[in-house]
Amino acid sequence: MAATAVPRPTATATATSPGPTLASRRRTRRLAADIGLLAVAAAFVLPLAWVLLSSVDPHADLRVKVPDGLTFDNFDAILTSDITFTPLLNSLILCGGATLLTVVCAALAAYPLSRFRSRLNRPFLLTILFATSLPITAIMVPVYALFVRVNLIDTAQGVIFFFTASQLPFAIWLMKNFMDGVPKELEEAAWTDGANSLQSLVRIVLPLMGPGVAVVTVFSFVLMWGNFFVPFMLLLTPDQMPASVSINEFFGNRGMVAYGQLAAFSIVYSTPVILLYLLIARRLGGGFALGGAVKG
Repeated sequence: MAATAVPRPTATATATSPGPTLASRRRTRRLAADIGLLAVAAAFVLPLAWVLLSSVDPHADLRVKVPDGLTFDNFDAILTSDITFTPLLNSLILCGGATLLTVVCAALAAYPLSRFRSRLNRPFLLTILFATSLPITAIMVPVYALFVRVNLIDTAQGVIFFFTASQLPFAIWLMKNFMDGVPKELEEAAWTDGANSLQSLVRIVLPLMGPGVAVVTVFSFVLMWGNFFVPFMLLLTPDQMPASVSINEFFGNRGMVAYGQLAAFSIVYSTPVILLYLLIARRLGGGFALGGAVKG
């Protein structure tokens, strides 16, 4: 008797496809991210819109609104030697000199850290990172006492030295990281031709790490340009005050503020930083210009 094979019943299990669920979750996350980015953008755009609109508003206040009529009286009121030109010149001298000194000292300090191996490199870099976390207010009192003893109070040199010392730790850290990306073989070829370490740094390493130098320059200059506390404490003569301190003059007594003139001054005050960025913007995205100097 032949055995008859009875076919088993096939159960059709309907599996739920995860496609629509995953797609909806991705859309939800993307929507939440877009809303968060819009909120952050609004936090930056609204103050900028207030500055631009209030600078040409004859009746400016704290509200962000379209001005009733356009006027340039606010700019005419601030474009004077006492209010704008002298403080801006003081800021350029202080911040420009301190930025130049910071970049030079950071390059000289970062070069041995990047090119020579030592057991002290890591502790030194960690000390630098710790120095960047110290608040200026915590060291301002002993610095003020020291500057009094060495006759640097109410001098541009004192502010430049303090600006440089405060920005130098992080500038060294940035410069060292950028310098690590320059191949050492290029310097070895220069050493073979008779160049010393300083010549190889100036003629080979620094030109190849143009983006790094540009980043350190912009970073240092911007932080110094907006610093209010240091020149306010170290400078006493009103004629030596930079623009970051003279902007306080627009805040009068009993809460009276010239909002239109304050907005106009803010635009003029921001112009040097914008121009500096535009001048070196191409260096920021240029990458390391090795140009095939190292061949395999």
